[in-house]
Amino acid sequence: MQDEQKSSEIETESIPGTDELLKQAELAVQEHRDAWLRARAETDNVRKRAQMDIANAHKYAIENFSTELLSVKDSLETALSVENASTESLRDGVELTLKQLSSVFSKFHIDEINPKGEKFDPHRHQAISAIDSQEAPNTVIQVLQKGYMLNDRVIRPALVIVSKSA
Repeated sequence: MQDEQKSSEIETESIPGTDELLKQAELAVQEHRDAWLRARAETDNVRKRAQMDIANAHKYAIENFSTELLSVKDSLETALSVENASTESLRDGVELTLKQLSSVFSKFHIDEINPKGEKFDPHRHQAISAIDSQEAPNTVIQVLQKGYMLNDRVIRPALVIVSKSA
């Protein structure tokens, strides 16, 4: 009988009671809940940081471009401030300023669309009129205003006159 009592005590000690199991389960649940709340807060913080980064990227996207344009503006202001400038010196100044502007455009991948003699492309050109011509139909005969592309996207189509069959 004593042996049975000892083995019963050993089994009771080795098998936790339902109260103990419940406490362990509640602690585990609380740990998982805390971990989940921390993960959720971190996810919210990452989302908010990403939104702020996107907002700043939109807000300051043209900062480098505008900084480069400042030298072009300075050149134009200098040209206007010169008293008694000759036509030739004004022309030279405008040519230098145009070179500065072209350099800025090149640096930021803004390319001209000057399609004279090319086949009309409605994605890159805007036809203002069509005239009879010796050229093949739908060929750009005259460019009224150059177009521009930014990284392979048209930001202003070229205004053109195209040929039509006679």
